[in-house]
Amino acid sequence: MIRITVALIFILLFAITNAFSQHQPALREVDRVRLVEAFRLSDQLGDELWAGWSKAPLAVLLVTSEKEFLIRHPQPSKDFTSIGYDTKLKSEIFYRDRKFATNLLATFPAVGGISTVVIGQAENTDSKTSTPWVITLMHEHFHQLQDAQPNFFKDTEALNLSRGDQTGMWMLNYPFPYETPEVSRQFSVLVRLLLEAMQTKSNDKLSAYLAARDTLKKMLTADDYRYFSFQLWKEGIARYTEYRVAQWAAANYRPTREFRNLKDFTTFSAAADQVHNGIVHELSTLKLEDYKRVAFYPIGAAEGLLLDRANPNWRIRYFAEKFDNSLYFTRK
Repeated sequence: MIRITVALIFILLFAITNAFSQHQPALREVDRVRLVEAFRLSDQLGDELWAGWSKAPLAVLLVTSEKEFLIRHPQPSKDFTSIGYDTKLKSEIFYRDRKFATNLLATFPAVGGISTVVIGQAENTDSKTSTPWVITLMHEHFHQLQDAQPNFFKDTEALNLSRGDQTGMWMLNYPFPYETPEVSRQFSVLVRLLLEAMQTKSNDKLSAYLAARDTLKKMLTADDYRYFSFQLWKEGIARYTEYRVAQWAAANYRPTREFRNLKDFTTFSAAADQVHNGIVHELSTLKLEDYKRVAFYPIGAAEGLLLDRANPNWRIRYFAEKFDNSLYFTRK
């Protein structure tokens, strides 16, 4: 009788465990493969491009249609539930019901006050496919590296651009004069000269671009120029980093077999070309009144590429002298 009772208890426990496991959320295998590749690429890249890259935390919140999965986060909030440790991701995985949009690509203190990459599944984002998605995640990880700098948030606040906003939304909503005719016209001149400087290796073209940049500075208020410079520094160089990471991976990194076997796999060389072509296309079609804040991404990225020619050591000074790329052209 005792043996029968014990056996029934084990059967009951097995049934409960099996039922629970069937209803427990899990990462899709394709998402898991993509995340493994992103972490692996980041680890192998190390500090090749940016000092401190290997030490900046790479916490990710993957947003799916119903759930959000938290990976490599040091302080999950109480609304998350663990589904166990994943040996390939080298992290305990947590989940909760979805809160964010499924197409989100952003980095902010989304969980526990920790800078976290909040990213949708590849097919739900602008990236669309696996390799560009991995490169986009590296863009977002660069924001984590920015956030990890000593006094970064204090120094950002010292720009006096938030105007009382404590949420960080001022970075998106700042009232820059996008539709002011004279500012828009000067942006058109700026972008034309920037493209010419990119497409030739003439010092005269670079000088002409920097002169046009200085003219724009004189047209803007002090606050507007600080915002312009901050966005080129923050978002533009993150876009530049996308390209440089993809370029580095094309030359130095071999993807895993699982990643190469994905149906939508493309090479990192193709991803690098896609990012570079995107920068050139955006500059070629840029109208400030239409692009608004998005205009700062390709402009800042192109400045990074010009800086690689004009001052190859500029990245050493990037975090020491923040928020204005123009400094790196003039001080070597």
